[in-house]
Amino acid sequence: MTHLHQIRALVIDADGVLWRGRQPLPGVAEFFDFLHARQIPYIIATNNSARPEADVVEKLARVGARIEESRVLTSSQATVLCLPRLAPHARRVLVVGGEWLGIVLTRAGYQIVEQDADAVIVGIDWNLTYDKLKRATREIRRGAKFIGTNADKTFPSEDGIVPGAGSILAALEAASETAPVVIGKPERTMFDIAVEKMGVAPELTATLGDRLETDIEGGHRAGLKSILVMTGVTTPELLAQSSIQPNWVFDDLVALRAAWENG
Repeated sequence: MTHLHQIRALVIDADGVLWRGRQPLPGVAEFFDFLHARQIPYIIATNNSARPEADVVEKLARVGARIEESRVLTSSQATVLCLPRLAPHARRVLVVGGEWLGIVLTRAGYQIVEQDADAVIVGIDWNLTYDKLKRATREIRRGAKFIGTNADKTFPSEDGIVPGAGSILAALEAASETAPVVIGKPERTMFDIAVEKMGVAPELTATLGDRLETDIEGGHRAGLKSILVMTGVTTPELLAQSSIQPNWVFDDLVALRAAWENG
């Protein structure tokens, strides 16, 4: 059995672990101080496709946690890294998602279009309309590759649990009768990219998250240990009923750091 003190690297979720919406969660700065002091490498791997890596860095800086942008991996970044393999001939893409997802794709050399697309890329879209869903459905039915940045059905915000990118994917899958290829957690892709970046063996790496069906299940698929914090979407009732069980459970980052320091 692996003990917490044997973990040598972390793949850390953001929403529900470091903050809820704009509200930072307890113990964030102290937790990163602990990681830096112990020289434990980490990647913040977030399914959020709507914001750039720099936003994560700035958000952490506001609570006193200083990190480099290279330690952040978003699902939009991972999607662009995977596109040449998933759709090698794609040049024209229709985007259902935030402005940042379009910027990332444009910087990578893809042309953003509204018809005759080679691929339909879907992330969280705060300005989703029926017209966007209709155009995307037509393109997928016409044969465009259907790719989702992540499949999170919900999203933890200051106002409670709200629809996530997975809810948009579900609508498009129902309308197009086509299942998407998903890049973000719980698929292995983001975990594999993160582990490769850190250069630590998977069995000595843990995923740290708040969501059983993405952070914990995805980490297990990638051969990682798992740490659940109860500051996001998972309730004690959901945990008790789920077949997906983490290696460790803590109330928050404060409790995790205390156990790790004393372990």
